[in-house]
Amino acid sequence: MNKDTFKNITSKRLFMPIMCLVIVLLANVIKTPDFFKITLENGVLSGYIIIVINRASELVILAIGMTLVTAASGGQDISVGAVMAVAAAVCCQILSGGEVSVDSLASPLIIAIIAAILAAALCGAFNGFLVARLGIQPMVATLILFTAGRGIAQLITKGQITYIRVDSYKTFGGYIGKCPIPTPIFLAIIVIIIVQLVLKKTALGLYIESVGINGTASRLVGLNSTLIKFLTYVICGAMAGIAGVIASSRIYSADANNIGLNLEMDAILAVALGGNALGGGRFSLMGSVIGAYTIQALTTTLYAMNVKADQLPVYKAVVVIIIVILQSPVFKKMLANQKAKKTSGTTATEGGK
Repeated sequence: MNKDTFKNITSKRLFMPIMCLVIVLLANVIKTPDFFKITLENGVLSGYIIIVINRASELVILAIGMTLVTAASGGQDISVGAVMAVAAAVCCQILSGGEVSVDSLASPLIIAIIAAILAAALCGAFNGFLVARLGIQPMVATLILFTAGRGIAQLITKGQITYIRVDSYKTFGGYIGKCPIPTPIFLAIIVIIIVQLVLKKTALGLYIESVGINGTASRLVGLNSTLIKFLTYVICGAMAGIAGVIASSRIYSADANNIGLNLEMDAILAVALGGNALGGGRFSLMGSVIGAYTIQALTTTLYAMNVKADQLPVYKAVVVIIIVILQSPVFKKMLANQKAKKTSGTTATEGGK
């Protein structure tokens, strides 16, 4: 591989996110030699790598919504974890008919899921109104639902953990029939494909980047920057709703205190690890997806190393800080300057001879 080819590869936007993921996975192999070993147990696939891909599904979906919000508004939605709890509460409450625990559905499954996603999208619309229309800083605006969202979920479920002990509901967080692959993996792939198609086949992706780079200039050329920002928050809310239904299905219940807990921070980290600027503008959806898998791989690694749950954020923060620094423009510029100085010094030495 010649120098130009190597430079061309390393300059690609997805190079660093992919390298970060590879490094985390290789660290797993060193610690756990059978990390990539996949076996078929009781008719389903099992192994560390399956756990990572499966458990990252909700985070991948959240990261997609967070990427669009970040790109358009230059801020983050820190309420997505709480919105997941709201969606789960709405879904389970409709399915249970208000009961604490049921063995049969009180309402059609499709109606409950649609209602949950619409409720989450409504939460996103509320955030979008505050940010796009009233001009409130994104993190401050979404702090409202971050604080009150779980309380709203508790009000919906009347302070109880609502259990839906029905196999058809468990499918979304489990398996479809005799399929050995977990359903959440398929759902995450479907969401990625749909969003990518919408962004590629329409001008929405370009509009989002334009508004994020310069909202004033976008308005001057005829773009409704307020509407575009508003739409990204609605989409982000809907993504949180889908993730909430999946998370609820995994435990076949609506646990308002734990569903989506701290996932908003992981979603923001996934966006950052994906090489996206947290100040808005150009974005890479696939970079965020890779970042989400990196975060989950790191989490699984730490659990495999017997790190306690309350200590997990500390170790994760250290690794993430290192990765983010390596990807920062300032650090890259500093390396480029050092390389330029070294090159000029070598040239001067050769000229002196």
